[in-house]
Amino acid sequence: MSSQVSSSDAPRVFPNTRWSVVLAATQRPSPESAAALEAICRAYWYPLYAYVRRCGQTPHDAQDLTQEFFCRLLEKNWLEAADREKGKLRIFLITALKHFMSNEWRKASAQRRGGGHAPVRLDTAIAESRYVADPSAALVAEATFDRQWALTLLDLTLNRLEAEFVAGGRPAHFEALKRCLMAERGAID
Repeated sequence: MSSQVSSSDAPRVFPNTRWSVVLAATQRPSPESAAALEAICRAYWYPLYAYVRRCGQTPHDAQDLTQEFFCRLLEKNWLEAADREKGKLRIFLITALKHFMSNEWRKASAQRRGGGHAPVRLDTAIAESRYVADPSAALVAEATFDRQWALTLLDLTLNRLEAEFVAGGRPAHFEALKRCLMAERGAID
């Protein structure tokens, strides 16, 4: 007699990008698609920006390249090529960004700052201040992307957890839990 655990019963160690969000993003035009595209752009913008900066781009050039990458991603419907069987969305996006940057270097595009199309308004000044303050200056570009993606994922997860506690009428419980989750190593007995 074998006991099988369904994927819904298995504990989730680390939340991944939900493929339902990626699928919704490709079902354009619809309000759900717009919301899904915005969620993807917001979640991945800073890790991709940090990657471009670590590749040696100036802040303004990194902003331009990252914004133009997202414009092309949306205009050309690149997300339709993402396939969960081939790997994670973050690998798809970083690979697409590398190809995009290579193409941009070759043709030295004259369009700047998203070509006049800003799909999501992002505070690039905050991104640059975060980048300058980042203690991982010695990391290579890929490691910077992986690190920033992990930190962004943790932040998104904490925000979702807080919303669940608040919706359940237990914001004080979340604050107590957050102190334990965010404590320095060895600070909790």
